[in-house]
Amino acid sequence: MLIEHAGKRPRIDPSAWVAPDATVCGDVSIGPGSRVLHGARLIGEAGGTIRVGRECIVMENAVIRASRKHPCTIGDHCLIGPNAHVTGAEIEDEVFVATGAAVFHGAALGRGSEIRVHATVHLRTRLDPGAVVPIGWVAVGDPARILSPDRHDEIWEIQRPLDFPDWVYGLDRSTPDLMQHVTRRLSQSLAGHAADLVIDG
Repeated sequence: MLIEHAGKRPRIDPSAWVAPDATVCGDVSIGPGSRVLHGARLIGEAGGTIRVGRECIVMENAVIRASRKHPCTIGDHCLIGPNAHVTGAEIEDEVFVATGAAVFHGAALGRGSEIRVHATVHLRTRLDPGAVVPIGWVAVGDPARILSPDRHDEIWEIQRPLDFPDWVYGLDRSTPDLMQHVTRRLSQSLAGHAADLVIDG
C-alpha cells in the first residue's frame, strides 16, 4: 500500500516491487530492482526521508522509519532481514541487517558490515566498514564498541551520554514525568497521519 503523508508520495522505481500488503508511506524512494516483501513498513514521518538504493531486499515485517531530525538512507545491495527495525540510520552499500536486529537513530553502518540475528546498533553508533555485530550482541559508541549483552553496565556507561531522550525526543532525561512528555509529543506528531491519503491499495 502506498500512502501520501504530509504532501509527500512514495517514489518507486518501475523495476522495483512492493508487496501488496507492505506499507510505504511519505517521502520514501525505492531504487531499481529493490524488493519490499510482505508486511514490511517504510514510514517517512512529516519531514523525514527514506532512501533505499539499488537491488535492496527488505524482508517480511521489517520496519524502516525516518523523522525530520533523523532521515534514513540505505545504500545499494543491502538486505534488511525479517522483523528487523531500522530508524533514522545511515547504511552504506552491501550491509546485512539480520532477522530481529535493531539499528537506532543516528547510527552509521559502514560498507559491508553485518548486524547479525537479534543484534543491536545503538543510537549515534558508528561501525567501520566490514564490522560484524555477533548474534544478540550490542554495538555502542563512536567508534563502536561491540559487547555481549551480559555486559550491561559497560554498555550503559557508553550509551547514557549518547542521551536517547534528548537525541530522539528533545527532552532531558531528568524531566519529571518523562514518559508523559514523550508520549504527548509523539501523539501530537503522529496525529498528522489522520490526513494520510492511500494512493495505491
